[in-house]
Amino acid sequence: MLLYWRVLVAKSINALLYFFMAMKTAFRPIKAVATVDARFEVANRVFFRLYQASNLMHRTGTRAVSAHGATTQQWAVMGALSRPGIANVGMSVKELMAFLAVSRQSLTIVLNRMEGLGVVERTRPKGDGRIRHICMTAKGRATWSKMLIDIHAYYDEAISEFSMADAKLLFVLLDRLTQKLSVV
Repeated sequence: MLLYWRVLVAKSINALLYFFMAMKTAFRPIKAVATVDARFEVANRVFFRLYQASNLMHRTGTRAVSAHGATTQQWAVMGALSRPGIANVGMSVKELMAFLAVSRQSLTIVLNRMEGLGVVERTRPKGDGRIRHICMTAKGRATWSKMLIDIHAYYDEAISEFSMADAKLLFVLLDRLTQKLSVV
């Protein structure tokens, strides 16, 4: 029990330090000495915020779907496979890698785990025995349906401080950045 409290206190202290460091950099004035330096400062903050947001999204997102035995990576795969036009035919590993912007190695680990859970399966599409498609199983579709309730609640809470216009602008800007990063 003492070890539990030590770990909890250590995590709390780390979270507070992380928060105060983030606040310190968030409100530090940007030097306008040179345009290049100012642009670097802004870019540095943007990418650091993306790093923080990604880490927080993985942690809180996994918590949001953990009752379904899922992680954010599995959530992303199931979301990709549940899209209209894809749900009935599935996606090749190569298509899934491109859509999710992940490596084959990372995706293979997630897919193997999901296949072991019985939520996805590898099938061969009619007419081409060489390609294998990843499809959700009936269990996967049922799990996804239940997960969507918690995902909706998670999204509602996460962007509750954003107007619809702010949320759309954030999407557009992140989409532009993602497209640019895909060719860098």
